[in-house]
Amino acid sequence: MNYIDAHSHVWTPDTEHYPLAAGFFRANMQPPSFTAEELMAQAKPTGVNRVVLIQMSFYGYDNRYMLDCMKRFPGTFSGVAVIDQNQPDPAAEMIKLKQQGVRGFRIYPKNQMVERWLDGAGLKAMFATGARERLQMCCLIDTNALPALTKMCDAYPDTPVVIDHLCRIGTTGRILPEDVKALCDMAKHKHVTVKASAFYALGKKKPPYLDLGPMIKQVYDAFGPQRIMWATDCPFQVVDQTYQQSVDLIEKGLDFLSAEDKQWILTKTAEQVFFQK
Repeated sequence: MNYIDAHSHVWTPDTEHYPLAAGFFRANMQPPSFTAEELMAQAKPTGVNRVVLIQMSFYGYDNRYMLDCMKRFPGTFSGVAVIDQNQPDPAAEMIKLKQQGVRGFRIYPKNQMVERWLDGAGLKAMFATGARERLQMCCLIDTNALPALTKMCDAYPDTPVVIDHLCRIGTTGRILPEDVKALCDMAKHKHVTVKASAFYALGKKKPPYLDLGPMIKQVYDAFGPQRIMWATDCPFQVVDQTYQQSVDLIEKGLDFLSAEDKQWILTKTAEQVFFQK
């Protein structure tokens, strides 16, 4: 099947070689270990043979564990790094990481006012570099951050942007029509793609996740399958539920998807976004 999981995290209990960032402790690592090997032990039985690794917050701006996993398993992993957007030259850091296989950079409002979360000079430099280098700006946001993002997409129309986890619509348990519309309106920006992911955290938060079907259908109608990619958000998907249950929603649970649609959502979109050189 050769599917691609477009969003998973990995970490190691070896905090001597890979120390945690300031403010994080071993107790924050739940589960205590989720190495690349443990991830692939979950993924391969479901037909997943490639994964996009997302830098874990435990490590701050130290992307070494993710990069080392990418080196140890060439061709298996792509990477989304986290860098200090306020450093003197974020563009140089982005290019350096691109040379090591990174294809995207995670951004989010942090402690900033959500209306102005993209106003800084560093993020503008990152968006400009993303356009030149074909590097994804990967947004971990709620729908209240979309107005600022759409302004940035207008200013940098060639920058590729990924919206994680269906813009986290439904984390409260309620899927509001106005939130779904706000996400679907982002389809007007031709370089924006969406991850259909983290099903364990959205809506009823229980498999088979069929309550998410109407939202995914609206996103599908707006973006098309070529701009949607499936992902688990492991290890969190497998704490109380299973990896296969996440795959099953796309494979079996959405009757509006054709076989070709499933191929795009489960493989080809992520391949184009994160695995092309």
